[in-house]
Amino acid sequence: MADWNPALYTRFEDQRTRPAAELLARVPLEAPRLVYDLGCGPGNSTALITARFPEAEVIGLDTSPAMLERARSRLPGLAFVLADAATWIPERAPDLIYANAVLQWLPDHPVLLPRLLGLVAPGGVLAVQMPDNLAEPSHRLMREVAGAGPWAGAIGDPAVAGRLGRMLEPAGYYDLLAPLAAGVDVWRTAYHHPMADAAAIVEWVRATGLRPFLDPLDPEDTAGFLAAYATAIDEAYPPRSDGRRLLAFPRVFIVARRED
Repeated sequence: MADWNPALYTRFEDQRTRPAAELLARVPLEAPRLVYDLGCGPGNSTALITARFPEAEVIGLDTSPAMLERARSRLPGLAFVLADAATWIPERAPDLIYANAVLQWLPDHPVLLPRLLGLVAPGGVLAVQMPDNLAEPSHRLMREVAGAGPWAGAIGDPAVAGRLGRMLEPAGYYDLLAPLAAGVDVWRTAYHHPMADAAAIVEWVRATGLRPFLDPLDPEDTAGFLAAYATAIDEAYPPRSDGRRLLAFPRVFIVARRED
């Protein structure tokens, strides 16, 4: 895919950072020495980690040079490294691997998550948050629009672009990690974000979930796709009593701790 757009991503930074903070609050560590922030993006989650653990060495990882540049400008005293969480191996075993809104982009979770848990030090923690919204209108309509216009050939299989089949049910993550951990905490929360209008919902997902659909398109097809998608979103998210639209956004959280 094309590189991420930090400016577009951070337009809804408060809403995106809320689950990151709630994940971090459930990490059962007092004073970790080494923390890796996988998929650190523009550094919003990394800033939370350094605020909670000011004595820790915190390193951010991301595959996006643009996101890493934004993170370095935001937190110039920290190290930010270009790396892929799917294949990354730390030089030293960290006390905390924190992965906020990144692992949903990667396949083969039955292999990936046990591998990441195995990288933390004894007594260390793997903390994960992932959007779980592929069945929501916002994402279902991406796939429907992708298969119904002149752009369909360029996009290919909407299920592939939409990452269908990658995530497990919450209980599946528990069953996957419980035999390998001293304890596993799994929960699912649905946020309901008030949005100004349908266009704001489109802007939100354009920075994330829409990217695999839009990246293969030329400017004309991009404009056509976005217009058709915006119309569908306008119908799927009617105005509430105050005129705003309410964007339901389910997320899955996992906190697994290794045996000491």
